[in-house]
Amino acid sequence: MARVNNSSSKTPSQKNKRKSGLHPRNPHAAPYDIPRLVKVFPKLAEYTYETPRGVTSIRFAEPKAVKLLNQALLSTEYNIQFWDFPEGYLCPPIPGRADYLHYIADLLAESNGGKVPVGAQVQGLDVGTGANCIYPLIGSQSYGWKFVGSDIDPVSVACAEQIVKANPVLKGKLTCRLQPSSQQVFQQIIKPSDRFAFTMCNPPFHASLQEATQGTKRKIRNLNRGKQPSSSKEQVLNFAGQGAELWCKGGEIAFVKQMIKESAEFAEQSLWFSCLISKKENLPQVNTALKKVRAKKVKTIEMHQGQKITRVVAWSFYDEKSRKEWFNQA
Repeated sequence: MARVNNSSSKTPSQKNKRKSGLHPRNPHAAPYDIPRLVKVFPKLAEYTYETPRGVTSIRFAEPKAVKLLNQALLSTEYNIQFWDFPEGYLCPPIPGRADYLHYIADLLAESNGGKVPVGAQVQGLDVGTGANCIYPLIGSQSYGWKFVGSDIDPVSVACAEQIVKANPVLKGKLTCRLQPSSQQVFQQIIKPSDRFAFTMCNPPFHASLQEATQGTKRKIRNLNRGKQPSSSKEQVLNFAGQGAELWCKGGEIAFVKQMIKESAEFAEQSLWFSCLISKKENLPQVNTALKKVRAKKVKTIEMHQGQKITRVVAWSFYDEKSRKEWFNQA
């Protein structure tokens, strides 16, 4: 059953403890209750430490700690009891991933009389779902939505399918499709009978493996700058993920331009197309590409997590009247 988190149920003191900028329905807006999570996943205790202020925290610079934290969060918040993938694949931060989905829900609500549409009649396409398939997990458990997850990596597709099989709550909620071409996004994935309320994507934003590796090293340096004690001197880079998860020829802008071009070919099969844009300087080129394909509505949504700002660009080939009729035709 879908559950829509309602921030109005929080007390004033809880609201004051929210993480800066996260969506009001995001259940991860409050600081992590580490002792509670350790009870769920006792192994997580090995990667905790006490800050000078006496607060229990996680060694975020260590990939194993982040993975265990995610497993605990998925178990306690989304009833996902099995979540695993091979070492070296992307381990995403759950709060930011959840935010994307909640903003998509708000977008859909605009075409549904102000109410977030829930249930299996709402289907989304997650482009590049990855071995972790995090977006379908959160979206299906938060709103009851169904998903198609596409990926270019056979191992990622197999891992995502294994996660679905191992969790009864995901039965019928996610179908995985292998993208056989590195040059295509929607081609060979969207079938003639498909009708998506939305598509979403966290694209590879680096232009080369070298650039991706440098980005990962910067991330680890920034985490270590917080002087978190480390139980291991090994600089493991499996925050980074596999090549297709992190980089592609031409980087983020090339990938998104191709996505926009192909979206016009499937204009009537999705109410909204959307994509994360990590680099603000790419927005002018994105908007130019959307004008070229004559998108009828374009929205840029800023998402804040602490000092970090990411953007979702969403576009539709339906006019306002047609968008409001979408769910009546479902």
